[in-house]
Amino acid sequence: MKTSKYTKVAVIVMVILFVVISVISCTAHVHNGSNKVPPGQAKKMSGSKSAKAYAPGQQKKH
Repeated sequence: MKTSKYTKVAVIVMVILFVVISVISCTAHVHNGSNKVPPGQAKKMSGSKSAKAYAPGQQKKH
């Protein structure tokens, strides 16, 4: 079976295009486990003098 020069070029271009689109569409998502702000940063944002209220180990349980 004879294939033309243009058919080979077209197949190669399609394969390269497929690989490029596959690589571009891949994204890596890094999840930290929680979206919480550290106690010191929460203190700065609220303007408090102490970060104790924002630290999970320092909160009272009812």
